[in-house]
Amino acid sequence: MTAEKVDQIYNLLAGALDPDSLEVVDEGYKHLGHGGEGKGHFLVRIVSPAFTGQSAIGRHRLVYGALASMMPDQIHALAIEAKAPGE
Repeated sequence: MTAEKVDQIYNLLAGALDPDSLEVVDEGYKHLGHGGEGKGHFLVRIVSPAFTGQSAIGRHRLVYGALASMMPDQIHALAIEAKAPGE
């Protein structure tokens, strides 16, 4: 199930933000026992031209917007490393 969520996150972000690079990492193992089991904890590393001129908050909003259909029912926690090309 988690691999399916990783693929879904990847596909949503790729479709919405046309990234130069994108990595989605399942980090659920780091969060066992504190709640949110079954929903998923993920790390997203993404480089996209869509982030050019955006603040960190703006970049995160773009990522969360792309994943809105999964929040909060399928994603419990999301760490984001978002950069523009050349950063």
